[in-house]
Amino acid sequence: MSPRRSAAGTAAPIRVALVGLGWAATSIWLPRLRRHPGFAVTAAVDPDPEARTAFERAAAGTPLFPDTDDLPPRAADLAVVAVPNHAHCAVAVRLLGRGVPVFLEKPVCLDSAEADRLEEAERASGAALLAGSAARLRGDIRVLHDTLPSLGRIRHVELAWVRARGVPDAGGWFTHRRLAGGGALLDLGWHLLDTALSLVGPVEFDGIVGATSADFVNAHSRRAAWRGGATAAPPDGDVEDTARGFLTTRQGVSIALRASWASHQPRDTTTVTVDGSDGSATLGCTFGFSPNRPDHSSLTLVRDGHTIDVALPDEPVGTEYDRQIDLLPDLLADPGAPGRAVRDARRIIAGIEGLYVSARSRHPRASVHAIPEEGWA
Repeated sequence: MSPRRSAAGTAAPIRVALVGLGWAATSIWLPRLRRHPGFAVTAAVDPDPEARTAFERAAAGTPLFPDTDDLPPRAADLAVVAVPNHAHCAVAVRLLGRGVPVFLEKPVCLDSAEADRLEEAERASGAALLAGSAARLRGDIRVLHDTLPSLGRIRHVELAWVRARGVPDAGGWFTHRRLAGGGALLDLGWHLLDTALSLVGPVEFDGIVGATSADFVNAHSRRAAWRGGATAAPPDGDVEDTARGFLTTRQGVSIALRASWASHQPRDTTTVTVDGSDGSATLGCTFGFSPNRPDHSSLTLVRDGHTIDVALPDEPVGTEYDRQIDLLPDLLADPGAPGRAVRDARRIIAGIEGLYVSARSRHPRASVHAIPEEGWA
């Protein structure tokens, strides 16, 4: 996509339609897009009248529509899609079919069949599908990546994102399989696997073992209070709040994974450890926006029994999303971008599907299939 030009001959701001006006759109995307000089939010879409009314208060004057089919032709250069999980694929396919480039929030797809649909829609339309987890753009992850050459050949990566109390929107669509497609594994695990692949490169899994549990998903006291949402919903969530897994690859690297919406620990923490032939590196931090986090990230290198502390940038929470937005103009203009998002998503969903299949053999509630609900179908 070539950049539009203003009357003065300079590059005009990229016109963005926000599709889905929930927490992610209004708390993450809207404020960043509005303060970025390279973007202008020119439309917003949500089938819920209450969501549109609330958005109108936050962004008065932005044209609002109940359906993507109502977007005027050429109203936007890019659609940022942040709808419920079950609708990601369907909404992106419809927009691509109209020739609108799409940035798709994670999870990009719920299974390999949805990846096939996205690939076909992108190929047929010629419009680019962009996607990606922002976690790999964190400053501490970048520093960890820079230490990898000193570790020798990478043997093993261990990642854990464990919240103390962080079940999102308990009782809402996030905690129902038919609407979310899965629980903590699909939500937090997508970030973890994407981060792992950013560290070790593209790999093919040849062995996957997983287990899931749901000890906290219906406990009101374990809800992610910072995300708001219903407070008196019935306790009928049926997804996992914790997933653990071990994946081996044909390239000889193993990956251990834990994703927990809630736990017995006092704080929300993320840990990434990379073991190599010549040393080991461990990053301690907190992904995401939870306020229940350590004050600072830490990175240590261990070689031959000696520990070295590595300096890390002190970044405001959410800086990785600013970087993600900074990258969008170049991605839109990159002729090599088409197909990349689906290729990356296939690797991640292959790991997630394999973990769910393994867990389902022990626990029949673990499933990755979703049924669209009315409105975002």
